Amino acid sequence: MAELLFATNNAHKLAEVQAVLGDGYTLLTPRDCGVEEEIPETQPTLEGNASQKAHYLRERTGRDCFADDTGLEVEALNGAPGVHSARYATDGHDFAANNRLLLKNLEGAENRRARFRTVIALLLDGEEYRFEGIVEGRIIEHETGHEGFGYDPLFIPDGYDRTFAQMTTEEKNAVSHRARAVRKLVEFLHGRKGLK
Repeated sequence: MAELLFATNNAHKLAEVQAVLGDGYTLLTPRDCGVEEEIPETQPTLEGNASQKAHYLRERTGRDCFADDTGLEVEALNGAPGVHSARYATDGHDFAANNRLLLKNLEGAENRRARFRTVIALLLDGEEYRFEGIVEGRIIEHETGHEGFGYDPLFIPDGYDRTFAQMTTEEKNAVSHRARAVRKLVEFLHGRKGLK
């Protein structure tokens, strides 16, 4: 069984990705490998942040690893909050404040189109590979639902009449940006395994 280091200490995210990966891989967290500090995310793009986090872990552990970064990109706001999604309103991860600021910035906007985008950077055998997952949708005018986190109560994916926060974890994982990126990662890893 191969071990793969994932740049998160979020147990929920870890379980979600492990479920898609299946039994062939065991996921390790930075903490499992002795990395206790916060991993830097100082790049101007999602791709840059994912790559920066993966390289940071690789340098400290010597292990194959992957990292992800996700952003909400709103058309009427020229792609904002984008790479700043987690720290849109404050320096911390204040989901309520982020949602309030997003709704304030969209007041009076007719175009409420948006998309969630996740980029994964994988470092494997000294090479870097990237995978992207996108889900298109729209921002509604009031928070609805209590599941999920972040902008989930404001985002309705195309083809649905409910926000991510109104969906079960299984329903969200069937269509979410992160799940789509992870499935591409898994297909790549399983394909690599098949060649060895």
